[in-house]
Amino acid sequence: MREIRTDAAPAPVGPYSQAVVHGGLLFASGQIPLDPATGELVAGDIEAQTERVFANLRAVLAAAGASLGDVLRATVYLTDLSTFPRVNAVYARHFADDPQPARTTVGAAALPLGAQVEIDVIAAVG
Repeated sequence: MREIRTDAAPAPVGPYSQAVVHGGLLFASGQIPLDPATGELVAGDIEAQTERVFANLRAVLAAAGASLGDVLRATVYLTDLSTFPRVNAVYARHFADDPQPARTTVGAAALPLGAQVEIDVIAAVG
């Protein structure tokens, strides 16, 4: 197993890795909309938060030599499922190529630091 770590995404705030690679698969920890430069939650609406989450995921994937095009599965956690259509519109822009990854969306009572959205992924790596 190999740990993936990059300063271009928020540092782990607990006993976990940004991602690990094993057997040709990358397992990325959930990313919330933290700005890695400040460690603060980004300001703005659910779309702004979702865009930051994707920027963080992209950075973790890149550190492993992968991209969003290598994602096989995603899990989206939302504190308010009524925002799903808005999150889905952002998600669709980032996963525009076929085939899109398998996905599960989960309603969560709360997310770390008051985030409205968190996404984790599993991706193939070379």
